Amino acid sequence: MSDQNDPNQPPPEGQNPWVKQLMIWGGIFLALLLVVSLFSNAGQPQGTEIRYSDFREQVQEGKIESVQLGEDIITGTYKNGKAFTAIPVGSDTEITGLLEDNDVKFTGKPREQPNMLLYILLNSLPFLLILGIAFFALRQVQKGGGGGAMGFGKSKAKLLTERQGRVTFEDVAGIDEAREELQEIVEFLKDPQRFSKLGGQIPKGALLVGSPGTGKTLLARAIAGEAGVPFFTISGSDFVEMFVGVGASRVRDMFEQAKKNSPCIVFIDEIDAVGRSRGHGLGNSNDEREQTLNQLLVEMDGFEANEGIIIIAATNRPDVLDPALLRPGRFDRQVVVPVPDIDGREKILGVHMKKVPLAPDVNPRTIARGTPGFSGADLANLVNEAALLAARRNKRLVAMQEFEDAKDKVMMGAERRSMVMTEDEKKMTAYHEAGHALVSLNEPASDPIHKATIIPRGRALGMVMRLPERDSYSYHRDKMHANLAVAMGGRVAEDIIFGHDKVSSGASGDIQYATDLAKNMVTKWGMSEKLGPLQYEQQQEGYLGMGQSARTMAGAETNKLIDSEIKRLVEEGLKRATDILTEQEDKLHLLAQALLEYETLTGDEINTLMEGGSIDRPDTPSGPTAARPTHGSAIPKAGKRFGPKGGEAPQGA
Repeated sequence: MSDQNDPNQPPPEGQNPWVKQLMIWGGIFLALLLVVSLFSNAGQPQGTEIRYSDFREQVQEGKIESVQLGEDIITGTYKNGKAFTAIPVGSDTEITGLLEDNDVKFTGKPREQPNMLLYILLNSLPFLLILGIAFFALRQVQKGGGGGAMGFGKSKAKLLTERQGRVTFEDVAGIDEAREELQEIVEFLKDPQRFSKLGGQIPKGALLVGSPGTGKTLLARAIAGEAGVPFFTISGSDFVEMFVGVGASRVRDMFEQAKKNSPCIVFIDEIDAVGRSRGHGLGNSNDEREQTLNQLLVEMDGFEANEGIIIIAATNRPDVLDPALLRPGRFDRQVVVPVPDIDGREKILGVHMKKVPLAPDVNPRTIARGTPGFSGADLANLVNEAALLAARRNKRLVAMQEFEDAKDKVMMGAERRSMVMTEDEKKMTAYHEAGHALVSLNEPASDPIHKATIIPRGRALGMVMRLPERDSYSYHRDKMHANLAVAMGGRVAEDIIFGHDKVSSGASGDIQYATDLAKNMVTKWGMSEKLGPLQYEQQQEGYLGMGQSARTMAGAETNKLIDSEIKRLVEEGLKRATDILTEQEDKLHLLAQALLEYETLTGDEINTLMEGGSIDRPDTPSGPTAARPTHGSAIPKAGKRFGPKGGEAPQGA
């Protein structure tokens, strides 16, 4: 992608420049120590050191052959050939006479001249070490890319190379429109004359907007793999530091690097970290983040044109970006990366399933139908969970059952079979979920039931999962009223079967969902006849916090009317659920009893049970629709019928 001698290239694998420098200076230091030790040991006398008094006694005893007398040390040899040394005490003038009387040969030792080389080396060693450390620090300061000891003002942009895993547009699926818009940028880089001869100019920037996990960063990596030009990548948070002016310096340095490698692409991930609207911060208008944003605006489209540099940025918060950043000439186009539809999910599953050994019964289309709203990252996680489940079950291939179980785990949470529930709690849960399911079956606008279970998953003791027949992009009033009734079905079933005093807290999540839905219908979507088609609530930031809301047209009377309308909608849903379950109490017993026996029922099995009163299921749990028996219960035989007032079903209160 670029020349191997490019100074901006990262070091080859296995070569860390810091380690290399430390090894060099460590070797120099060890060499100096070795030289010092050699010189210091050269002048040291050899032999055993003895006391001066012992030396005189041994001379008198005739044990010494010869000695050499020096001012600071006496060296000599015994008659057995061994050497010795002794330190003289004071100026002993009688030592020569003692040596003559005992026939010991002796000579004088000249004064030793100091070793100038050793003296200079020992005294200059600290200065050499200081100079070496200073040289090393200066080398680091001169390095680019922010890697030096004083390089915090340098850009942290990294040059992406093919060694890090080349991604092409073939690896991007399910977001065809976004891919086509960015593919045009790649074609412009490859053949600019094709567009310039008609007066077209290369776009200066493209902003990728989409929910988390939809593939924005993957698209950017695909551009790098397809373009064949240098590709720098950096995060928006890499610009911001506690030192004022550092971020602006890094922006300048990043564009300087990009100019040297022009034409090139610079990818800024999570640009909202530095591109938020100016003037809304808690600090003054001259803070670090705003200086960084100002510098970025100037570099993208200021007096000096940066030709051949394309900025691609990604964010999932386009609403908070500064308007000056979004104008043409900076980010010329905004590319929306949506959550994939059913066809897109099928293509994404095909990409990820290439890495997994699949069983013949796996149908990506069926999995795509059952995963509405899943992003590309969610689908990749689904395939990975299915592969992990197959590995735990010691299978050689990943079958459809693993994908179904993985989908349940991702959507509803992991099973908590170790959770101990009493028989009364199981019955309560079974009737609660049966209430949801039965109301859903009787609401024409409700989505079809995919599965009902009383196995605890995540934070729920049971769950009724409904899946739409097709992807939905808007919701209608009749469906909202149906969802309100379905949400209230569990609580109504508990009230009908167990009595008013035995209603549990298990409906807290349902009540919260119904309240939020009714509030949105009244304050955002204009579905209240009394309040009219006005928006009374909108998202706000600041002290309320991101994602929180506040009523903007809220007088005292208006607030009171809003609360009464929310209550009216929820109570209407409660009444609809009560009417359905009261009229069909026998079916409520039937469905709850089946849930107690099988624990999990598919949507088709629920429909069969409601129509014929029985479920056909294999005796053994080997098939794809195998039953999971409850703790201590056997799997019912195929075709078992459940009476409306069976032995396990309690009577109505």
